[in-house]
Amino acid sequence: MSALLSYWAYSLAWKITKTLPASISYRIFQWIGDRVYKKNPAPVKRLRSNYARVRPELGRDELEALVKQGMRSYLRYWCDTFRLPSWSSDFTMRTVVVENEHLLREPLAAGRGVIVSLPHAGNWDHAGAYFCASGAPLVTVAEHLKPEKLFRKFLAYRESIGMEVLDASARSLATLSQRLRANRLIALVADRDLSKSGVEVNFLGGPSRMPVGPALLSLQTKAPLITAFVKYEEDGIRIIFEGEVEIPETGSDAEKVQAMTQVCADRFGRLINEHTEDWHMLQRIWIDGDFVERQS
Repeated sequence: MSALLSYWAYSLAWKITKTLPASISYRIFQWIGDRVYKKNPAPVKRLRSNYARVRPELGRDELEALVKQGMRSYLRYWCDTFRLPSWSSDFTMRTVVVENEHLLREPLAAGRGVIVSLPHAGNWDHAGAYFCASGAPLVTVAEHLKPEKLFRKFLAYRESIGMEVLDASARSLATLSQRLRANRLIALVADRDLSKSGVEVNFLGGPSRMPVGPALLSLQTKAPLITAFVKYEEDGIRIIFEGEVEIPETGSDAEKVQAMTQVCADRFGRLINEHTEDWHMLQRIWIDGDFVERQS
């Protein structure tokens, strides 16, 4: 019953939100974010704990202000999601600013394919829609949601943007390798391990596990791995690319993958520290406990 209610809630939000004027939609979702913050359910407590780890220098009032901003950013993401299918290509394109776009375009122009690893920040669907609209259709992997109807709805949503979406499974890595050899853009959100087979990294001063997929793909195919961070701007998003993560010359494959994933973790951490409110991490990310509880 809970899964069915989730499906109907998402379906209703999709139907209603895109029919309202944008200003009204975003005000409603900001109000929802403020209400959820005030009620302080478990996901908000987790966000507070994660933000406290990222920004330990903040006092209590400063941290609370940041958590409230984070919830507003998170609800802005959902408002975008429900409205994005009705956006024109022109609107999608002109609401994106890209730093170092050549880091992605040059490997594609050379026929090498490219892997982009990024965290849950800003609106990564908006970023994907931008590249699909500009001639670089991408391939990604999605966690299988329940109920099945909800997963299919999100699948159809991303496919309508122009993405190819693979169900996360043991076979997805082989398919991604094939797509890279066909000169595709592979975009993988990779700041949280869902497979329980990730590698341990030092992330913002604490132990965390991150997925090995981006580094392993680069190691196996020799396609360049670059990182990206998506942050909100007043009228859209900014995508910040950083250069190729080099494959170490020595060590076992497992050691190379760990070293490359650590580089990604370091880059994610630096930009999350700078733009914490746009990091939508409402789940546990560190493996050594809750930061707020340990600090109290």
